[in-house]
Amino acid sequence: MKYSLFSLAANTLTKHKNWKPALVDAHPKAKYDAIVIGGGGHGLATAYYLAREFGLTNVAVLEKGAIGLGNVGRNTTIVRSNYLLPQNGVFYQHALSQWETLEKELNYNVMVSQRGVVNLFHSDAQRDAFARRGNAMRLSGADAELLGRDKVQKMMPFLDFDNARFPIMGALLQKTGGTVRHDAVAWGYARAASELGVDIIQNCEVTGFEISNGRATGVQTTRGTILSEKIGISVAGNSSMLAQMGGFRLPIESHLLQAFVTEAVKPLIPNVITFGAGHFYVSQSDKGGLVFGGDLDGYNSYAQRGGIYTLRDVVESGMAIMPMIGRIKLLRSWGGTVDMSMDGSPIIDRAPVEGIFVNAGWCYGGFKATPAAGLSFAHLIARDEPHKIAKAYTLNRFASGHIIDEKGQGAQPNLH
Repeated sequence: MKYSLFSLAANTLTKHKNWKPALVDAHPKAKYDAIVIGGGGHGLATAYYLAREFGLTNVAVLEKGAIGLGNVGRNTTIVRSNYLLPQNGVFYQHALSQWETLEKELNYNVMVSQRGVVNLFHSDAQRDAFARRGNAMRLSGADAELLGRDKVQKMMPFLDFDNARFPIMGALLQKTGGTVRHDAVAWGYARAASELGVDIIQNCEVTGFEISNGRATGVQTTRGTILSEKIGISVAGNSSMLAQMGGFRLPIESHLLQAFVTEAVKPLIPNVITFGAGHFYVSQSDKGGLVFGGDLDGYNSYAQRGGIYTLRDVVESGMAIMPMIGRIKLLRSWGGTVDMSMDGSPIIDRAPVEGIFVNAGWCYGGFKATPAAGLSFAHLIARDEPHKIAKAYTLNRFASGHIIDEKGQGAQPNLH
């Protein structure tokens, strides 16, 4: 069913009793041309582009739970392309351009809001670093504008500009950045992929691989063995567990990343704001709640729950630039498991086992990369060669020394 003003009016007359299911809850077949493990944003996008761009419709997406309940529904909804290094800048700018037309392409409201991303700076050195980043962004095709204190104060008068410890001196603005409704992205891609013939199989956990003569020929699941000569792993924080099942290791660590939301308040924050003297980022949802996050919990974990000390640190950072939020009630928090690569940049490449492909190591950037990651991974699976925007995301770069050290903090996950 195509969503439109006409279909809305027609279903209004029938009291909305005739809407068709958004997707088919498929049962596994014995064999597929390709299997994508992971029914999150990346996995569903990969399946969609395999069908739409490369004509592979005999594809299965295997999700151990229900669609929308994994990491794709556990982030802070921010999309941006304000990266420094060209390998990442070009990739994330491609993703941002895809976000701009995604709703029309999928015929689904994923609530793209290009409200702008504002990165505050608090020192001369940080201003110079942001000026460099802005220039790099423009070279990658992204928009960037360096703002002085007066302009930032006019945009966001509610910030604490005269704090003795962290005075706000200005900001780097990317106007095309913003937010997208996270779970809507999962449902939009799932619906579109299902319409193209992709089997989306929920409650189907992968427990092992069928490997013969060094080549993967299928997967073992809680719903039986499913055969395929092309198997993509796209499971975010559980990537290392799937790799171990396949008999190889990945240069990643799994960490917990928390997010928080407050009670609803009147329109307050017009864009996305990041704190330059601490790790804190915040935006306001359409329901009125402030959605924010910050640092990792700092220990290896596969759990989707966090510690109170991270909550306190994130809230303290928010209070440093917006003391007024101390009067708002915090409603809930949630955690996602992210896989941190050794250089802060992702991996989209073939695995050491023939027939297995890996999409992992997204650190903080997984959600915003969804369209480009899905397209690139589908290209790799279908054509057995990397997409031009993802050529640098090889697995062997950690052995050859061609690392993409985006954050400039060294190849240590604990410093990300």
